[in-house]
Amino acid sequence: MPDFDFLMSARNVLTLEAQAVSRLAARIGPDFETACRLLLECRGRVVVVGMGKSGHIGGKIAASLASTGTPSFFVHPGEASHGDLGMITPDDVVIAISNSGETPEILTIVPIVKRMGVKLVALTGRTDSSLAHLADVCLDVSVEQEACPYNLAPTASTTTTLAMGDALVVATLKARGFTRSDFARSHPGGTLGRRLLLYVRDVMHAGERVPTVHEDESLRDALIEMSSKGLGMTGVVDAQQRLVGIFTDGDLRRTLGRSVDVYDCRIGDVMTRNPKTTAEDVLAAELIKVMQTHSINGIFAVDAERRVVGALNTLDLIRAGIL
Repeated sequence: MPDFDFLMSARNVLTLEAQAVSRLAARIGPDFETACRLLLECRGRVVVVGMGKSGHIGGKIAASLASTGTPSFFVHPGEASHGDLGMITPDDVVIAISNSGETPEILTIVPIVKRMGVKLVALTGRTDSSLAHLADVCLDVSVEQEACPYNLAPTASTTTTLAMGDALVVATLKARGFTRSDFARSHPGGTLGRRLLLYVRDVMHAGERVPTVHEDESLRDALIEMSSKGLGMTGVVDAQQRLVGIFTDGDLRRTLGRSVDVYDCRIGDVMTRNPKTTAEDVLAAELIKVMQTHSINGIFAVDAERRVVGALNTLDLIRAGIL
């Protein structure tokens, strides 16, 4: 055991599986296109079935389809024979996964599914198998050998099946015109969804919570405004409420370093002019790059006339789960 080369073993597995997936590309042809059209034309749901490791892969394929615009779910073929077959309707399409193409639990339910008029897509490692002959379309996911040294444990074969499933998912979502916004609506609770759904207006402070002072006010007044609003900055506006500058904690440190009198100094004399701004209808996630590029921790949202409508800082993005 101490002399076993774990690194070499891992590299061999990854190389073998990468080669197996690479060979799939040469098999993509009319059958794949037919399978995609069946999924796109399905008036019901896409039902994925598979036993053992194939079932685990099938669950992932079903989940990926469902989250990218194709209503789908996984049914355990063993349970299907004991009542769950009632979940399948004539309007559905079934994707059956079996490396051997002879899985008893799947072959038991396939004739019943076919009698219902359900279209069947097979993902199998044997195109001469019973499942392949029963299917309306068969996709070859065969491998020359498993990564398992005894060529027994499903390893390379499950990888190629997963890759073929991903190919179906991506092809159908593109053909369906599935957008980033569609994706976000399917993932409202996750970080990806929040990054695609939340706009600046959803995250920013607005109304009385926005720190602003007029450019003719004193630095002391600006500091009081900054402290009361707690954003580490204040906007500086003119008589028309247009943003003309910004004063931040960093500006305060630099100002004090010049021995400026906070009681006599006018904020308009020490503010940073022409600060970076954003519109309220911009995705909040897009601000991350802007703020990182310009090394700023806060930003004001303005309208077309550059009037202040809101403000936010890095902590607001963190609280919203975007950063």
